[in-house]
Amino acid sequence: MISAVRGTLAAKTADRVVVETAAGVSYEIAVPMGVLEGLPAEGHGIELKTVLVVREDGWALYGFDGELERAIFQRLLGASGVGPRLALSLVSTLGGARVVSAVREGDIAALCAVPGVGRKTADRLVLELKDRVQDIPLAETARRRVVPAEQAVQALVNLGYPPADAERAVRAAASQDGAGEPADLIRRALQRLADRR
Repeated sequence: MISAVRGTLAAKTADRVVVETAAGVSYEIAVPMGVLEGLPAEGHGIELKTVLVVREDGWALYGFDGELERAIFQRLLGASGVGPRLALSLVSTLGGARVVSAVREGDIAALCAVPGVGRKTADRLVLELKDRVQDIPLAETARRRVVPAEQAVQALVNLGYPPADAERAVRAAASQDGAGEPADLIRRALQRLADRR
């Protein structure tokens, strides 16, 4: 198992990064939006906590900046019908702490705001994971701040854009120009959405 990757940030795109280790091995790692916007510029050192997912069609690494989101991602994978892409989308859109509170409180509306999560999936997540997230300390979840990218996605969804389109546009804007203030990120994401039409 690959539990962490430390090295130099060689490249970053809208949903993944490439980390080159001191041994000369480069790892492509899918990351949530909150991690992406917190990364330094290319050429700087980083360390990500990782989860290796092995499937018939290939191996994939998923990276997080802390133990909380990695643990949430792993528990989401334990729910029936939740694959790594959907688990990453949940952590990316809501953040690990918000996923925990939504599951604990049965907040179906919050879970349904995530691209790819419908009512049935949200109900199943609450039913299957409610007991599995009880051991996560509330103090740890309360410390997590709302990152600009999450605010930007929610603002675009409130404007009527589909959650998947909003997330893609915000990811693209954050990966190219950095996160910055939520208003700047929303403006750049809106420009990207307008250019696609």
